[in-house]
Amino acid sequence: MTKIITIITLFICSLMSAQNVKLTVTVSGLKNNTGIVRVGLYNSDGTFLKTSYKSLTSEIKNNEAAVTFENLPAGEYAISTYHDENNNGMLDKNMMGIPSEDYAASNNAKGFMGPPSYKDAKFVIDKDSKIKIIL
Repeated sequence: MTKIITIITLFICSLMSAQNVKLTVTVSGLKNNTGIVRVGLYNSDGTFLKTSYKSLTSEIKNNEAAVTFENLPAGEYAISTYHDENNNGMLDKNMMGIPSEDYAASNNAKGFMGPPSYKDAKFVIDKDSKIKIIL
């Protein structure tokens, strides 16, 4: 009986660990190596561009940056990233509210008269994946 319980427990644990994936995001097209790149990962339409599910930063080398999100549950996500040139932790905007620092979203999603939508930026991952975003 103990062997059966142990086998079932190991089987369940292996299924749970198999559902976790790794997502590597490469950001290119940066105009310089100043500051850092901030990458936000979102897992729902209601939180997109408001509260990230996870976020990472990266130094810039040769006008590129990369981050890796580990142990993500397989599922639907969207990414928003920006070049924080002055490293102040926020996307700077001009007096009209238009971003003055470069930004982008997954799937090269663009907004019309505003930010991109979650619907346009979302993607599904079910295995280790890589995404390239060009600013």
